[in-house]
Amino acid sequence: MQRREASGMGKENHTELSQFLLLGLSDDPKLQPILFGIFLFMYLVTVLGNLLIILAVSSDSHLHNPMYFFLSNLSFVDMCFTSTTVPKMLVNIQTKNKNISYMQCLTQVYFFMVFAGMDNFLLTVMAFDRFVAICHPLNYTVIMNPHFCCFLVLMCWIIILSVSLFHSLLMKQLTFSMGTEIPHFFCELAQILRVASSDILINNIALYVATALLCVFPVTGILFSYSQIVSSLLNMSSVVSKYRAFSTCGSHLCVVCLFYGTALGVYLSSAGTDVSQGSTIASVMYTVVTPMLNPFIYSLRNKDVKGALVRILKVYSCP
Repeated sequence: MQRREASGMGKENHTELSQFLLLGLSDDPKLQPILFGIFLFMYLVTVLGNLLIILAVSSDSHLHNPMYFFLSNLSFVDMCFTSTTVPKMLVNIQTKNKNISYMQCLTQVYFFMVFAGMDNFLLTVMAFDRFVAICHPLNYTVIMNPHFCCFLVLMCWIIILSVSLFHSLLMKQLTFSMGTEIPHFFCELAQILRVASSDILINNIALYVATALLCVFPVTGILFSYSQIVSSLLNMSSVVSKYRAFSTCGSHLCVVCLFYGTALGVYLSSAGTDVSQGSTIASVMYTVVTPMLNPFIYSLRNKDVKGALVRILKVYSCP
């Protein structure tokens, strides 16, 4: 076993031999069965809801257009996003074991960044799609052709996979003390950097750059798209036309506000403190609750999706 001596810190292990402790949401034994039941229920609802959206889009020819193509991709990413964190937490609660190996933690950090970043990018692409549909309706089918839509999604995957891999390689250079405690229910990059024993200057710089890439640029793109949409709506003379045009953006706006609102709340609640139980609990909102609510938002506010889901249920319910 490779070890090195650090002045004033005792013995530390290299990252590949480290074990971490995920402290989770609560240490109260009485709350563990309740937490297990709640998160298992939310996870199953999330997987089922997003699978139904994907099935509806793929099976209904009325939904074979760019908006629903991006929606099915968002549902897939949301399902994977939740699967990155919740199953491990459920296993830890059930086995009453808080340990997570370094490789498991590194894998969780990597895929968490991948799917969180893809959520950002897809919401931005969906805002661009609505911008083209409302501001340039005559050229919509030409601009948002299937090849271009696939290209946008592919570029999002390439960018986020590369960024996440870069952070994972930087994290692999860090060292940690044996039994390092992570005050969270999953391995989050920012929390990992706080408990590292080695210098994290390069990691922090890379994290700030990634935050600008994965958050600031997408949010700017969404704000620009909707500023143009609002401008176009104001120039429409018919109230009915305004309502019909903006109604296609309603579901997307709800998802954007829910995702960025909860994510922003997490980091504002932990501002000025190294560790915050409140921020840990608040992070449940954008990692678990938001992916669970997205299918309901799109199905309840969208007649096309609702109709496709009803037809699917009729097919499977009839003998």
